[in-house]
Amino acid sequence: MSPRREATLAAAAAVALAGCAGAPAPAAVAEAGIHVPDHWSGPDAGATSTATVDSWWRGFGDARLDEAIAAALEHNRDLRAAAARLEAALQDRVAAGAASLPQVDASFDPQRSRRVFVGFPFGSGGVPSSTTTTFGISLNVRWELDVWGRVAAAESAALADLQAVAADHAAARTSLVAQVCKAWFAVVEARQQLDLAIATVDAFARTEEDVRDRHRRGLRPALDVHLAANNVANAEAVVSQRRDTLQRALRALDVLAGRYPLGDTATPQNLPSALPAVPACLPGDLLHRRPDLVAAERRLAASGCRVDSARAALYPRLSLTASGGTTSEELEDLVDQDFRVWSLGANLLQPIFRGGALRADVARREALRAESLATYAGTVLRAFGEVESALASETHFGERRTALARAAEHATQARDLARERWQLGLADFLAVADGQRQAYLATSTLIALDRQRLDNRIDLFLALGGGFAPVPEATGANP
Repeated sequence: MSPRREATLAAAAAVALAGCAGAPAPAAVAEAGIHVPDHWSGPDAGATSTATVDSWWRGFGDARLDEAIAAALEHNRDLRAAAARLEAALQDRVAAGAASLPQVDASFDPQRSRRVFVGFPFGSGGVPSSTTTTFGISLNVRWELDVWGRVAAAESAALADLQAVAADHAAARTSLVAQVCKAWFAVVEARQQLDLAIATVDAFARTEEDVRDRHRRGLRPALDVHLAANNVANAEAVVSQRRDTLQRALRALDVLAGRYPLGDTATPQNLPSALPAVPACLPGDLLHRRPDLVAAERRLAASGCRVDSARAALYPRLSLTASGGTTSEELEDLVDQDFRVWSLGANLLQPIFRGGALRADVARREALRAESLATYAGTVLRAFGEVESALASETHFGERRTALARAAEHATQARDLARERWQLGLADFLAVADGQRQAYLATSTLIALDRQRLDNRIDLFLALGGGFAPVPEATGANP
């Protein structure tokens, strides 16, 4: 898809979505019987933030992450597929709108025919006959007068479908950004875990050498040597596992960016310590901010328009037709006004008996709208649940990190103390080996928690619609 076509689609999506901010979403929620509270029940929902849908990830303060997201938005194949679906919906909208306009056709009709005159006296020349050649050109116009709004309802349904697909495209962009952020931090965490594992191997190897030296001097038993060697071997296995995890994370990031998975992307060595602020917003804002909710509401609106179109099909259709042109037996006479022909007509079609098909179609459309309403209500409830859960997890992650940081500190102190007591002959090496393992596990768990906390923050941004700019006022009526 060319850059110009992508720009055109982006403009079409913006225009389509511009008509979605207004009263229909709250009205649909009220029809679905959902009560929206005035405030989130989760904690920390009152902070301020300047993050918008186009920049919320910049709060992580990583320029290379910004570059990776820009590359993914430009080259990701799934996003291109969403753009292609948007283009198809745009053309469907154009085709639906054409039904409300006069249909004009031009025709050129050359004909050659032969007739025989059966019953006439036969002469020596056989059966009499005649051969004629005629030429005709005409311009034909047909226009259905949309008295009952059937065509207009179908056109409104197509517009709502276009708005839904435009919202799907926006949701795909937001989801892609979140996926890239998660993949990016998965790579950073994998690097940290690998560095920790390598440092742990070095520490265990130094301890093993110390144990072997003491064993050679007869100060420690062979059991200590085997315990120390066991720690080193297990740590080396962890290093291999961490390398594999890092390469898989790097290749997953490459795939999201739409490039061959070489696994050579450069990322920071450490996860960010500061997280973007959680914004202040009301639950009702979610109805306009989250593109998946906009898409569900637009599909509900489209199903309602199709009910109106099916009902209008029960009433008469009035069409006007007109044609004009020339007809002649000589091709050069087609431009002669003396050979012109024309016709005007009107057609009124009232369905009388269709075996119940038309009323069945109305009932079917009403059932599909009921399905869309239930689907919309479920989507809204799940969206609210995602935000509430992510907000609540913010506090839980904070509490867990405080406890794990304290545990890691104590594990490090216990490891050092156990080694010191072992060197003085006051403790068995088993305490040293266990202390080393516990210190490594505590630090590794803390790194993993930091990444999980980042993932939860990304989930919160995604659940809130990706951005926190004020919801624009409606600029036009929705179908």
